[in-house]
Amino acid sequence: MTDSSNPERCPSIEALRALAHASRLKILCTIGEGRLSVGEIEEATGIGQPGLSQQLRILRDAGLVVGERLAKQVFYIVDRSVLDDLVARIGAIIPRDASNTPRSPDTKSKPGSGAAFARVLR
Repeated sequence: MTDSSNPERCPSIEALRALAHASRLKILCTIGEGRLSVGEIEEATGIGQPGLSQQLRILRDAGLVVGERLAKQVFYIVDRSVLDDLVARIGAIIPRDASNTPRSPDTKSKPGSGAAFARVLR
């Protein structure tokens, strides 16, 4: 069970932090297409070593990807259960009947509220 009262230990927050980086998001989108080796991820994303390994470690630590060693290669896949949980948590925050347009403030004018413009006549 996670301690959601302590934001620093909440897996959802760690996952969001991991996703909030352009390179990691690019890696995740690439791996989302299917199981790939580190070399294939490097080729597809253009992110070289050792940076790629560092970003993969952060994604692994956040639970977003799973590494599987086969012989001398490591293959990565996206952990869909973590992403599904994250989407569900975000969905719980957003009201189901929310429209795509922001709510506008009360536009009815009240006496004395708003700007008044005057024209000076000579």
